[in-house]
Amino acid sequence: MVDQQIRTWDVLDAHVLAALAAIPREAFVPAAYRDVACADASIPIGLGQTMLAPKMHGRILQALELEPTDAVLEIGTGTGYLSACLARLAARTKSIDIHPSLVELARANLANFAPTPARVELEVRDAFSADPLGEFDAIAVTGSMPRYDARFERSLAVGGRLFAVVGSAPVMEAMRVRRFGSSEWVRETLFETVIEPLIGAPAAARFVF
Repeated sequence: MVDQQIRTWDVLDAHVLAALAAIPREAFVPAAYRDVACADASIPIGLGQTMLAPKMHGRILQALELEPTDAVLEIGTGTGYLSACLARLAARTKSIDIHPSLVELARANLANFAPTPARVELEVRDAFSADPLGEFDAIAVTGSMPRYDARFERSLAVGGRLFAVVGSAPVMEAMRVRRFGSSEWVRETLFETVIEPLIGAPAAARFVF
C-alpha cells in the first residue's frame, strides 16, 4: 500500500510513511471489507460514513507537517485509523465525532495499539457546536465543507496548520491553512479531490438571479 499507492501520490515524508506502515489498516475496517482494506478507494463504515482512501490519509498527514511535540485535533474520528497514525507522529491527539457508536468503535480499535490509547482522547461532539474546541498545533478536518468555515482555523496555535477540503462535487480543493499571528492566516491550495461532506457543514451559497 505504501509503495504502490501512497508514494505515487507524492507522499514522501519518511515519518508519515513509517506511521502508515506501522498501523495495519485492515484492523480498522469492518470485517466484510478487510480483504480490500488497502485498495485505492474509500470504505463504508456504517451510518452513511466512509473511511478515506489510503492516499488521502497520507496526504493529510503530510500536509499537517507534524512534530513530536504537537497537539492535534481530528474532526471526524471514524474507525480510529487516522487517529492511530496521528498518535505516532504527535504528542497528543484529540479526536471528535458526532456518532457515539463510531467513537466507541474507534476506542476499541485503538486499544490494540499501545501506547496509542494514552495519546488519543476521544469525544462525542458536534464540530459545529458553539463550545470552544481548544487550541492545537495541527487540525485535520476529515470531511469536506461546501463552504469554508473559519471557526476551525481560530483553534490553531500561532504556527499551527489546518487541513481541510472545501467545495462541492465534482471538484473540491484540499487546502492547508497556517496561522501566523493573532489575526493572520494564510490559505494554500494543495490538490483537487472529492470526499464525503462533514455532517452539519454550512451549505454553499446559492446564486440568486
